[in-house]
Amino acid sequence: MRKVMSLLVGLGVGAALGVLLVVLFSPVSGSQFRANLLKMLREAAQAAQAAQAAKRAELEQQLAEIRRASEQAASAPPQPTSTPSA
Repeated sequence: MRKVMSLLVGLGVGAALGVLLVVLFSPVSGSQFRANLLKMLREAAQAAQAAQAAKRAELEQQLAEIRRASEQAASAPPQPTSTPSA
């Protein structure tokens, strides 16, 4: 558990330093940087929504196929079993 916490703290500190360096050494002004960041966030959100919709459609199709197969199996007449004759 201690190793996991150390890893998480290290990742957090590294991310914070990375953000700080990007903000300090960015070649654009602060307002332009924020505008670019918001644009990228909107694009990422749109891409995530599109991926979510595609995955949802795929999963719904799979569920429909499973239900259809289940209904067919339930409505099919039972198969006769053969018993070996002695």
